[in-house]
Amino acid sequence: MHQKAALNKQDEPRASSATLAVPSGRGSRLMRLGWMATGIAGNMMAEGARQLAQGKRPSVTDLLLTPANARRVANQLAKLRGAAMKVGQLISMESGDLLPPALAEILGRLREDARAMPRDQVMQVLLANWGPDWEKQFKHFSFAPLAAASIGQVHRAQTRNGRDLAIKIQYPGVRESIDSDVDNVAGLLRLSGLLPKGMDIKPLLRDAKRQLRDEADYIREGNYLQQYGELLADAPQYRLPQRHSDLTTRSVLAMDFVPGAPIETLLEATQAERDRVMTLLFALLLREVFEFRLVQTDPNFANYRYDSEHQQLVLLDFGATRPYKARMALDFGRLIKAAMAADRAAMQVAFKAIGYIDDSTQEKHRQAVLDIATQALEPFCQQGGYDFGASDLPQRIRSQAMALGLEREFIQIPPTDVMLLQRKFGGLYLLAIRLGARVDLHGLAKAALLQ
Repeated sequence: MHQKAALNKQDEPRASSATLAVPSGRGSRLMRLGWMATGIAGNMMAEGARQLAQGKRPSVTDLLLTPANARRVANQLAKLRGAAMKVGQLISMESGDLLPPALAEILGRLREDARAMPRDQVMQVLLANWGPDWEKQFKHFSFAPLAAASIGQVHRAQTRNGRDLAIKIQYPGVRESIDSDVDNVAGLLRLSGLLPKGMDIKPLLRDAKRQLRDEADYIREGNYLQQYGELLADAPQYRLPQRHSDLTTRSVLAMDFVPGAPIETLLEATQAERDRVMTLLFALLLREVFEFRLVQTDPNFANYRYDSEHQQLVLLDFGATRPYKARMALDFGRLIKAAMAADRAAMQVAFKAIGYIDDSTQEKHRQAVLDIATQALEPFCQQGGYDFGASDLPQRIRSQAMALGLEREFIQIPPTDVMLLQRKFGGLYLLAIRLGARVDLHGLAKAALLQ
Protein backbone atom coordinates (compact mmCIF):
# COMPACT_ATOMS: atom_id res chain seq x y z
CA MET A 1 0.00 0.00 0.00
CA HIS A 2 1.17 3.51 -0.77
CA GLN A 3 2.51 5.78 1.93
CA LYS A 4 -0.41 8.15 1.27
CA ALA A 5 -2.27 6.92 4.33
CA ALA A 6 -1.49 4.77 7.33
CA LEU A 7 -3.33 1.67 6.12
CA ASN A 8 -1.67 -0.61 8.61
CA LYS A 9 -1.34 -4.37 8.22
CA GLN A 10 -2.33 -4.92 11.83
CA ASP A 11 -5.70 -3.38 10.98
CA GLU A 12 -6.39 -5.95 8.26
CA PRO A 13 -8.65 -8.86 9.28
CA ARG A 14 -6.74 -12.13 9.07
CA ALA A 15 -8.10 -14.94 6.91
CA SER A 16 -10.43 -16.82 9.23
CA SER A 17 -14.07 -17.60 9.79
CA ALA A 18 -14.45 -13.94 10.78
CA THR A 19 -14.01 -12.78 7.17
CA LEU A 20 -15.67 -14.13 4.06
CA ALA A 21 -15.82 -12.72 0.54
CA VAL A 22 -19.30 -11.70 -0.60
CA PRO A 23 -20.37 -13.34 -3.89
CA SER A 24 -21.11 -10.29 -6.04
CA GLY A 25 -22.18 -11.78 -9.39
CA ARG A 26 -25.63 -13.20 -10.01
CA GLY A 27 -24.15 -16.46 -11.25
CA SER A 28 -22.01 -17.02 -8.16
CA ARG A 29 -24.90 -16.11 -5.85
CA LEU A 30 -27.25 -18.50 -7.63
CA MET A 31 -24.58 -21.20 -7.48
CA ARG A 32 -24.43 -20.89 -3.69
CA LEU A 33 -28.19 -21.31 -3.49
CA GLY A 34 -27.85 -24.38 -5.69
CA TRP A 35 -25.30 -25.80 -3.29
CA MET A 36 -27.79 -25.24 -0.51
CA ALA A 37 -30.48 -27.25 -2.33
CA THR A 38 -28.02 -30.01 -3.25
CA GLY A 39 -26.79 -30.22 0.32
CA ILE A 40 -30.32 -30.48 1.64
CA ALA A 41 -31.03 -33.37 -0.72
CA GLY A 42 -27.79 -35.10 0.32
CA ASN A 43 -28.61 -34.69 3.99
CA MET A 44 -32.07 -36.17 3.39
CA MET A 45 -30.60 -39.28 1.74
CA ALA A 46 -28.06 -39.80 4.52
CA GLU A 47 -30.61 -39.29 7.29
CA GLY A 48 -33.11 -41.55 5.52
CA ALA A 49 -30.56 -44.34 5.21
CA ARG A 50 -29.63 -43.97 8.86
CA GLN A 51 -33.22 -44.18 10.06
CA LEU A 52 -34.03 -47.11 7.75
CA ALA A 53 -31.03 -48.98 9.17
CA GLN A 54 -32.57 -48.46 12.61
CA GLY A 55 -35.84 -49.98 11.44
CA LYS A 56 -37.69 -46.65 11.26
CA ARG A 57 -39.92 -45.41 8.44
CA PRO A 58 -39.12 -41.71 8.22
CA SER A 59 -41.47 -39.25 6.54
CA VAL A 60 -40.25 -36.74 3.96
CA THR A 61 -41.08 -33.92 6.39
CA ASP A 62 -38.94 -35.48 9.13
CA LEU A 63 -36.04 -35.81 6.72
CA LEU A 64 -36.33 -32.21 5.56
CA LEU A 65 -36.69 -30.60 8.96
CA THR A 66 -33.41 -31.76 10.44
CA PRO A 67 -30.97 -29.51 12.31
CA ALA A 68 -28.36 -30.25 9.62
CA ASN A 69 -30.60 -28.93 6.86
CA ALA A 70 -31.61 -25.87 8.85
CA ARG A 71 -27.93 -25.20 9.61
CA ARG A 72 -27.07 -25.49 5.90
CA VAL A 73 -29.77 -22.94 5.01
CA ALA A 74 -28.59 -20.46 7.63
CA ASN A 75 -24.92 -20.85 6.69
CA GLN A 76 -25.53 -20.20 3.00
CA LEU A 77 -27.73 -17.16 3.71
CA ALA A 78 -25.05 -15.77 6.02
CA LYS A 79 -22.42 -16.18 3.29
CA LEU A 80 -24.57 -14.40 0.70
CA ARG A 81 -25.49 -11.54 3.06
CA GLY A 82 -27.63 -8.84 1.48
CA ALA A 83 -31.12 -9.72 0.33
CA ALA A 84 -30.66 -13.44 0.92
CA MET A 85 -29.71 -12.89 4.55
CA LYS A 86 -32.52 -10.36 5.05
CA VAL A 87 -35.14 -12.90 3.92
CA GLY A 88 -33.94 -15.28 6.60
CA GLN A 89 -33.97 -12.51 9.19
CA LEU A 90 -37.49 -11.37 8.30
CA ILE A 91 -38.92 -14.89 8.23
CA SER A 92 -37.31 -15.56 11.59
CA MET A 93 -38.57 -12.35 13.20
CA GLU A 94 -42.09 -12.35 11.73
CA SER A 95 -42.84 -16.08 11.66
CA GLY A 96 -40.63 -17.60 14.33
CA ASP A 97 -43.59 -18.95 16.29
CA LEU A 98 -44.75 -20.99 13.29
CA LEU A 99 -41.39 -22.38 12.14
CA PRO A 100 -39.95 -25.78 13.05
CA PRO A 101 -37.75 -25.32 16.17
CA ALA A 102 -34.49 -26.20 14.38
CA LEU A 103 -35.09 -23.68 11.59
CA ALA A 104 -36.40 -20.98 13.93
CA GLU A 105 -33.36 -21.24 16.19
CA ILE A 106 -30.75 -21.18 13.45
CA LEU A 107 -32.42 -18.54 11.27
CA GLY A 108 -32.64 -16.43 14.41
CA ARG A 109 -28.84 -16.36 14.50
CA LEU A 110 -28.83 -14.47 11.21
CA ARG A 111 -29.79 -11.33 13.10
CA GLU A 112 -26.31 -11.31 14.60
CA ASP A 113 -24.23 -13.58 12.34
CA ALA A 114 -22.69 -11.43 9.63
CA ARG A 115 -19.07 -11.98 8.70
CA ALA A 116 -16.87 -9.20 7.41
CA MET A 117 -15.69 -9.05 3.80
CA PRO A 118 -11.92 -9.18 3.28
CA ARG A 119 -9.64 -6.25 2.54
CA ASP A 120 -9.54 -6.72 -1.23
CA GLN A 121 -13.33 -6.37 -1.54
CA VAL A 122 -13.29 -3.28 0.67
CA MET A 123 -10.67 -1.80 -1.65
CA GLN A 124 -12.82 -2.60 -4.71
CA VAL A 125 -15.79 -0.71 -3.26
CA LEU A 126 -13.71 2.30 -2.23
CA LEU A 127 -11.95 2.51 -5.58
CA ALA A 128 -15.28 2.38 -7.40
CA ASN A 129 -16.81 5.10 -5.22
CA TRP A 130 -13.89 7.39 -4.33
CA GLY A 131 -11.52 6.88 -7.25
CA PRO A 132 -7.91 5.65 -7.46
CA ASP A 133 -6.43 8.39 -5.27
CA TRP A 134 -8.83 8.09 -2.36
CA GLU A 135 -6.01 7.34 0.11
CA LYS A 136 -4.69 10.89 -0.27
CA GLN A 137 -7.61 12.18 1.81
CA PHE A 138 -6.88 9.96 4.80
CA LYS A 139 -4.35 9.97 7.57
CA HIS A 140 -5.55 6.55 8.71
CA PHE A 141 -8.08 3.98 7.48
CA SER A 142 -8.71 0.79 9.46
CA PHE A 143 -9.58 -2.26 7.39
CA ALA A 144 -10.73 -4.10 10.51
CA PRO A 145 -14.46 -3.32 10.61
CA LEU A 146 -16.11 -2.00 13.75
CA ALA A 147 -19.28 -3.92 12.84
CA ALA A 148 -20.72 -6.10 10.07
CA ALA A 149 -24.37 -6.66 9.17
CA SER A 150 -26.51 -8.00 6.33
CA ILE A 151 -26.03 -5.02 3.98
CA GLY A 152 -22.60 -3.66 4.78
CA GLN A 153 -19.89 -3.08 7.36
CA VAL A 154 -18.48 -0.07 9.21
CA HIS A 155 -14.84 1.08 9.33
CA ARG A 156 -13.13 3.84 11.28
CA ALA A 157 -10.98 6.44 9.53
CA GLN A 158 -9.27 9.80 10.09
CA THR A 159 -8.95 12.31 7.29
CA ARG A 160 -5.95 14.56 6.81
CA ASN A 161 -8.08 17.60 7.68
CA GLY A 162 -8.87 16.13 11.13
CA ARG A 163 -12.25 14.46 10.72
CA ASP A 164 -12.80 11.31 12.82
CA LEU A 165 -15.19 9.18 10.78
CA ALA A 166 -17.21 6.00 10.71
CA ILE A 167 -17.39 4.74 7.10
CA LYS A 168 -20.25 2.41 6.21
CA ILE A 169 -19.37 0.32 3.15
CA GLN A 170 -21.97 -1.69 1.26
CA TYR A 171 -21.22 -5.27 0.21
CA PRO A 172 -20.65 -5.48 -3.57
CA GLY A 173 -23.55 -6.78 -5.62
CA VAL A 174 -26.17 -6.35 -2.90
CA ARG A 175 -28.24 -3.67 -4.63
CA GLU A 176 -28.22 -5.42 -8.02
CA SER A 177 -29.21 -8.81 -6.59
CA ILE A 178 -32.14 -7.80 -4.38
CA ASP A 179 -35.07 -9.08 -6.44
CA SER A 180 -33.38 -12.25 -7.68
CA ASP A 181 -31.96 -13.11 -4.26
CA VAL A 182 -35.29 -12.70 -2.49
CA ASP A 183 -37.17 -14.74 -5.09
CA ASN A 184 -34.55 -17.47 -5.30
CA VAL A 185 -34.22 -17.91 -1.55
CA ALA A 186 -37.98 -17.97 -1.06
CA GLY A 187 -38.35 -20.55 -3.82
CA LEU A 188 -35.68 -22.77 -2.33
CA LEU A 189 -37.17 -22.52 1.14
CA ARG A 190 -40.55 -23.56 -0.24
CA LEU A 191 -39.17 -26.42 -2.34
CA SER A 192 -36.99 -27.67 0.49
CA GLY A 193 -39.99 -28.06 2.77
CA LEU A 194 -38.30 -25.99 5.46
CA LEU A 195 -41.36 -23.74 5.61
CA PRO A 196 -44.71 -25.10 6.83
CA LYS A 197 -47.28 -25.73 4.12
CA GLY A 198 -49.82 -22.97 3.76
CA MET A 199 -47.54 -20.25 5.15
CA ASP A 200 -48.00 -17.20 2.92
CA ILE A 201 -44.70 -15.35 2.93
CA LYS A 202 -45.49 -13.12 -0.07
CA PRO A 203 -46.03 -10.02 2.13
CA LEU A 204 -42.70 -10.69 3.83
CA LEU A 205 -40.97 -11.02 0.47
CA ARG A 206 -42.46 -7.76 -0.81
CA ASP A 207 -41.32 -6.09 2.39
CA ALA A 208 -37.86 -7.62 2.11
CA LYS A 209 -37.42 -6.20 -1.40
CA ARG A 210 -38.65 -2.74 -0.46
CA GLN A 211 -36.64 -2.66 2.74
CA LEU A 212 -33.50 -3.84 0.97
CA ARG A 213 -33.85 -1.24 -1.76
CA ASP A 214 -34.22 1.46 0.89
CA GLU A 215 -31.33 0.22 3.02
CA ALA A 216 -29.07 -0.21 0.00
CA ASP A 217 -29.33 3.49 -0.83
CA TYR A 218 -26.89 5.24 1.48
CA ILE A 219 -27.74 8.67 0.07
CA ARG A 220 -31.31 8.07 1.25
CA GLU A 221 -30.06 6.93 4.66
CA GLY A 222 -27.79 9.95 4.94
CA ASN A 223 -30.74 12.25 4.24
CA TYR A 224 -32.77 10.61 7.01
CA LEU A 225 -29.80 10.84 9.36
CA GLN A 226 -29.66 14.59 8.74
CA GLN A 227 -33.45 14.92 9.08
CA TYR A 228 -33.47 13.12 12.43
CA GLY A 229 -30.67 15.35 13.64
CA GLU A 230 -32.83 18.37 12.87
CA LEU A 231 -35.96 16.83 14.44
CA LEU A 232 -34.06 16.07 17.65
CA ALA A 233 -32.17 19.36 17.84
CA ASP A 234 -34.33 20.23 20.87
CA ALA A 235 -33.38 17.01 22.70
CA PRO A 236 -29.71 17.01 23.81
CA GLN A 237 -30.20 13.67 25.57
CA TYR A 238 -29.98 12.08 22.12
CA ARG A 239 -26.86 12.22 19.97
CA LEU A 240 -26.55 11.42 16.27
CA PRO A 241 -23.50 11.43 14.00
CA GLN A 242 -23.20 14.14 11.35
CA ARG A 243 -23.24 13.05 7.70
CA HIS A 244 -20.24 13.98 5.53
CA SER A 245 -21.76 14.49 2.09
CA ASP A 246 -18.46 14.86 0.22
CA LEU A 247 -17.58 11.23 0.98
CA THR A 248 -21.09 9.77 0.76
CA THR A 249 -22.40 7.82 -2.25
CA ARG A 250 -25.15 5.23 -2.72
CA SER A 251 -22.68 2.54 -1.56
CA VAL A 252 -20.58 4.44 1.01
CA LEU A 253 -21.90 6.50 3.93
CA ALA A 254 -19.47 8.74 5.81
CA MET A 255 -20.45 9.93 9.29
CA ASP A 256 -18.85 11.29 12.44
CA PHE A 257 -17.44 8.60 14.67
CA VAL A 258 -19.49 8.88 17.87
CA PRO A 259 -18.12 7.14 20.97
CA GLY A 260 -20.38 5.01 23.10
CA ALA A 261 -20.76 1.59 24.63
CA PRO A 262 -23.18 -1.12 23.46
CA ILE A 263 -26.61 -0.58 24.97
CA GLU A 264 -26.44 -3.97 26.69
CA THR A 265 -23.57 -2.76 28.88
CA LEU A 266 -26.22 -0.88 30.88
CA LEU A 267 -26.91 -4.18 32.62
CA GLU A 268 -24.24 -3.00 35.07
CA ALA A 269 -25.79 0.45 35.49
CA THR A 270 -28.03 1.61 38.31
CA GLN A 271 -31.77 0.97 38.16
CA ALA A 272 -32.39 4.69 37.70
CA GLU A 273 -30.04 4.92 34.72
CA ARG A 274 -31.54 1.83 33.04
CA ASP A 275 -35.03 3.22 33.59
CA ARG A 276 -34.00 6.60 32.15
CA VAL A 277 -32.46 5.14 28.99
CA MET A 278 -35.46 2.91 28.23
CA THR A 279 -37.79 5.84 28.90
CA LEU A 280 -35.81 7.85 26.35
CA LEU A 281 -36.15 5.07 23.78
CA PHE A 282 -39.91 4.66 24.25
CA ALA A 283 -40.45 8.42 24.29
CA LEU A 284 -38.53 8.71 21.03
CA LEU A 285 -40.61 6.00 19.35
CA LEU A 286 -43.84 7.68 20.42
CA ARG A 287 -42.56 11.00 19.03
CA GLU A 288 -41.65 9.24 15.78
CA VAL A 289 -45.15 7.81 15.39
CA PHE A 290 -47.33 10.67 16.61
CA GLU A 291 -45.19 13.78 15.97
CA PHE A 292 -42.58 13.10 13.28
CA ARG A 293 -44.67 10.56 11.28
CA LEU A 294 -41.27 9.04 10.56
CA VAL A 295 -40.07 5.81 12.19
CA GLN A 296 -36.70 4.09 12.21
CA THR A 297 -38.21 0.57 12.10
CA ASP A 298 -35.16 -1.64 12.72
CA PRO A 299 -35.27 -3.02 16.31
CA ASN A 300 -31.66 -4.23 16.31
CA PHE A 301 -30.01 -3.44 19.66
CA ALA A 302 -26.81 -2.51 17.80
CA ASN A 303 -28.54 0.64 16.54
CA TYR A 304 -28.24 2.15 20.03
CA ARG A 305 -25.17 2.97 22.07
CA TYR A 306 -24.76 4.89 25.31
CA ASP A 307 -22.30 7.63 26.19
CA SER A 308 -22.17 7.39 29.98
CA GLU A 309 -19.85 10.40 30.31
CA HIS A 310 -22.40 12.76 28.76
CA GLN A 311 -25.44 10.59 29.59
CA GLN A 312 -26.48 10.61 25.95
CA LEU A 313 -28.28 7.94 23.97
CA VAL A 314 -26.45 7.51 20.65
CA LEU A 315 -28.67 6.71 17.67
CA LEU A 316 -27.22 4.88 14.66
CA ASP A 317 -28.40 3.37 11.35
CA PHE A 318 -31.35 5.03 9.63
CA GLY A 319 -31.52 2.77 6.58
CA ALA A 320 -34.84 1.23 7.67
CA THR A 321 -36.56 4.60 8.19
CA ARG A 322 -40.10 4.85 6.82
CA PRO A 323 -42.63 7.69 6.69
CA TYR A 324 -46.05 6.97 8.22
CA LYS A 325 -49.37 8.45 7.14
CA ALA A 326 -51.30 10.61 9.58
CA ARG A 327 -54.24 8.19 9.33
CA MET A 328 -52.07 5.30 10.48
CA ALA A 329 -50.85 7.27 13.49
CA LEU A 330 -54.42 8.30 14.33
CA ASP A 331 -55.69 4.69 14.22
CA PHE A 332 -52.75 3.44 16.26
CA GLY A 333 -53.38 6.17 18.83
CA ARG A 334 -57.02 5.12 19.06
CA LEU A 335 -55.95 1.54 19.67
CA ILE A 336 -53.68 2.57 22.56
CA LYS A 337 -56.39 4.78 24.08
CA ALA A 338 -58.95 1.97 23.81
CA ALA A 339 -56.57 -0.49 25.47
CA MET A 340 -55.82 1.96 28.28
CA ALA A 341 -59.58 2.32 28.81
CA ALA A 342 -60.09 -1.48 28.65
CA ASP A 343 -62.63 -0.87 25.87
CA ARG A 344 -62.54 -4.01 23.68
CA ALA A 345 -65.24 -2.72 21.34
CA ALA A 346 -63.19 0.39 20.57
CA MET A 347 -60.07 -1.76 20.22
CA GLN A 348 -61.86 -3.88 17.63
CA VAL A 349 -62.83 -0.78 15.63
CA ALA A 350 -59.22 0.42 15.69
CA PHE A 351 -57.92 -3.01 14.75
CA LYS A 352 -60.18 -3.12 11.72
CA ALA A 353 -59.07 0.36 10.64
CA ILE A 354 -55.42 -0.63 11.01
CA GLY A 355 -55.86 -3.86 9.02
CA TYR A 356 -55.43 -6.61 11.60
CA ILE A 357 -58.96 -7.86 10.92
CA ASP A 358 -61.67 -7.27 8.31
CA ASP A 359 -65.31 -8.19 7.66
CA SER A 360 -64.37 -11.75 6.70
CA THR A 361 -62.54 -12.48 9.98
CA GLN A 362 -64.37 -15.09 12.04
CA GLU A 363 -65.57 -14.00 15.48
CA LYS A 364 -63.33 -16.47 17.32
CA HIS A 365 -60.33 -15.11 15.46
CA ARG A 366 -61.37 -11.52 16.20
CA GLN A 367 -61.44 -12.33 19.89
CA ALA A 368 -58.10 -14.14 19.69
CA VAL A 369 -56.49 -11.12 18.00
CA LEU A 370 -57.96 -8.83 20.65
CA ASP A 371 -56.64 -11.10 23.39
CA ILE A 372 -53.13 -10.88 21.92
CA ALA A 373 -53.43 -7.09 21.57
CA THR A 374 -54.59 -6.75 25.16
CA GLN A 375 -51.49 -8.62 26.29
CA ALA A 376 -49.17 -6.68 23.97
CA LEU A 377 -50.49 -3.30 25.17
CA GLU A 378 -50.36 -4.28 28.84
CA PRO A 379 -47.37 -1.96 29.57
CA PHE A 380 -49.43 1.03 28.38
CA CYS A 381 -52.27 0.18 30.75
CA GLN A 382 -50.37 0.05 34.03
CA GLN A 383 -50.26 3.41 35.76
CA GLY A 384 -47.13 4.37 37.66
CA GLY A 385 -44.72 2.35 35.54
CA TYR A 386 -44.36 -1.14 34.13
CA ASP A 387 -41.66 -3.46 35.50
CA PHE A 388 -40.32 -5.15 32.37
CA GLY A 389 -37.74 -7.04 34.39
CA ALA A 390 -40.47 -8.95 36.23
CA SER A 391 -42.62 -9.52 33.14
CA ASP A 392 -43.29 -12.76 31.26
CA LEU A 393 -45.08 -10.83 28.52
CA PRO A 394 -43.15 -12.32 25.54
CA GLN A 395 -43.92 -15.86 26.64
CA ARG A 396 -47.63 -15.10 27.04
CA ILE A 397 -47.85 -13.37 23.66
CA ARG A 398 -45.90 -16.20 22.02
CA SER A 399 -48.24 -18.82 23.44
CA GLN A 400 -51.33 -17.01 22.18
CA ALA A 401 -49.77 -16.25 18.79
CA MET A 402 -48.81 -19.89 18.29
CA ALA A 403 -52.36 -21.00 19.06
CA LEU A 404 -53.75 -18.49 16.55
CA GLY A 405 -51.14 -19.47 13.97
CA LEU A 406 -52.31 -23.07 14.09
CA GLU A 407 -55.79 -21.96 13.02
CA ARG A 408 -55.60 -22.72 9.30
CA GLU A 409 -58.68 -20.62 8.56
CA PHE A 410 -56.96 -17.49 9.87
CA ILE A 411 -54.58 -16.07 7.28
CA GLN A 412 -54.98 -12.34 7.96
CA ILE A 413 -51.68 -10.53 7.54
CA PRO A 414 -51.62 -6.84 8.52
CA PRO A 415 -50.04 -4.20 6.26
CA THR A 416 -46.26 -4.09 6.16
CA ASP A 417 -46.05 -0.72 7.94
CA VAL A 418 -48.10 -2.17 10.78
CA MET A 419 -45.86 -5.23 11.07
CA LEU A 420 -42.74 -3.07 11.13
CA LEU A 421 -44.18 -0.82 13.84
CA GLN A 422 -45.25 -3.87 15.83
CA ARG A 423 -41.74 -5.29 15.47
CA LYS A 424 -40.14 -2.02 16.62
CA PHE A 425 -42.24 -1.90 19.80
CA GLY A 426 -41.52 -5.58 20.36
CA GLY A 427 -37.79 -4.93 20.04
CA LEU A 428 -37.94 -2.21 22.68
CA TYR A 429 -39.96 -4.51 24.95
CA LEU A 430 -37.22 -7.15 24.67
CA LEU A 431 -34.49 -4.59 25.38
CA ALA A 432 -36.39 -3.29 28.41
CA ILE A 433 -36.77 -6.85 29.68
CA ARG A 434 -33.08 -7.54 29.19
CA LEU A 435 -32.15 -4.37 31.08
CA GLY A 436 -34.76 -5.00 33.78
CA ALA A 437 -36.10 -1.48 33.29
CA ARG A 438 -39.21 0.14 34.72
CA VAL A 439 -40.96 2.53 32.35
CA ASP A 440 -44.10 4.63 32.75
CA LEU A 441 -45.46 3.94 29.28
CA HIS A 442 -48.93 4.92 30.45
CA GLY A 443 -47.73 8.44 31.22
CA LEU A 444 -45.61 8.67 28.07
CA ALA A 445 -48.53 7.62 25.88
CA LYS A 446 -50.95 10.07 27.52
CA ALA A 447 -48.50 12.91 26.91
CA ALA A 448 -47.85 11.85 23.31
CA LEU A 449 -51.54 11.43 22.46
CA LEU A 450 -52.44 14.87 23.85
CA GLN A 451 -50.32 16.62 21.21
